[in-house]
Amino acid sequence: MSLIVQKFGGTSVGSIERMRNVARRALATQKAGHDVVVIVSAMSGETNRLLGLAHELTKVPEAREMDVIAATGEQVSAGLVAMAIQAEGGKARSLLGHQVRILTDDAFTKARIKAIDSSKITETLKRGEIAVIAGFQGVDHHGDITTLGRGGSDTSAVAIAAAISASACEIYTDVDGVYTTDPNVCPSARKIDRISYEEMLELASLGAKVLQIRSVEIAMKYGVPLHVRSSFSEAEGTWVVKEESALEEVVVAGVAYDKGEARVHLVGIEDKPGMVADLFEQIAAKHMSVDMIIQTATTGAAERANITFTVAKTDLARGKAFLEEVATSVGAREVRYDEDVVKVSIVGLGMRSHAGVASKMFRILANEGINIQAIATSEIKVSCLIAAKYTELAVRALHDGFGLGQKT
Repeated sequence: MSLIVQKFGGTSVGSIERMRNVARRALATQKAGHDVVVIVSAMSGETNRLLGLAHELTKVPEAREMDVIAATGEQVSAGLVAMAIQAEGGKARSLLGHQVRILTDDAFTKARIKAIDSSKITETLKRGEIAVIAGFQGVDHHGDITTLGRGGSDTSAVAIAAAISASACEIYTDVDGVYTTDPNVCPSARKIDRISYEEMLELASLGAKVLQIRSVEIAMKYGVPLHVRSSFSEAEGTWVVKEESALEEVVVAGVAYDKGEARVHLVGIEDKPGMVADLFEQIAAKHMSVDMIIQTATTGAAERANITFTVAKTDLARGKAFLEEVATSVGAREVRYDEDVVKVSIVGLGMRSHAGVASKMFRILANEGINIQAIATSEIKVSCLIAAKYTELAVRALHDGFGLGQKT
């Protein structure tokens, strides 16, 4: 007998009928001879509704109380899904974060899991019951309710799967797997059968929305096989697994894009040792994450340089005044901003052993008349910053240029 963790997102539990579907799936897995743990998100749209109520009361709600409010969405789902399983003739028990004892730090609205006490889950399974656990939530060492941030139910599911040594963690969603790129942008996008943790982590960080980044990190750390599949189909989805030799043969596994970044251009800063360090130390102190960085020297007698870097648009919205101050402190003559940009990326394990992948990407974009504003690379990815108006053209050109629509 194996142990399976099944996580169902907001659309999968978005109505009573869909909850009945979740119950039938969980029971079918149990009848096939497995112990089953179900992790549920709040019903689709419920978390936004709850947080909206808080913002009607105050512009800046206290983070602790926000978590108390937000966690109720998953609590409702857990109770209803447990009842749905019972209504289908099965045995189930709902458990909340503090009952399982998912211990987190006290960073409200974005807590991180520190430990999980699996004894309550084990007791539930020994009684022949399906454990239905509220995702997204935990409790800190003071006993206060905490939440794990957007997409936190994925993190809950994978962390619980690791804690109870589950055979697999199935992530049920409204898509039937991980695709080579966004099917809404590129009609030739193809579902991937198997992908490595490393590739999935890069794709998730570069804009792919299928899995939350932290959940992939935990799965990779503890070797939990992930199966991303549709709640509305019995078809096999995408397995996210350890690196395999067959996976390395694929040079590029996918194309991702991220419209959430903005470009900051500092003109004419002093070009001397330590100046760039001072600049980015001040930015880091404000917890602003910087991605692409380009430094170019200027012509003229004075030693000056231009610095271009990208930050999240959300950081830019709240940090323009601060960036102006930082620019002044490093002697910049001017600060320019551009939010009409997008980062397009290619990802693949095979890039480590194949030369010329980056140059091929640059040539594909050039052939479409797309100018590259900045470049960032890692061992298995290349990212280019381009004008946002070229997003669909770039994604389709790269997807077709690397033959990703062809079944390998």
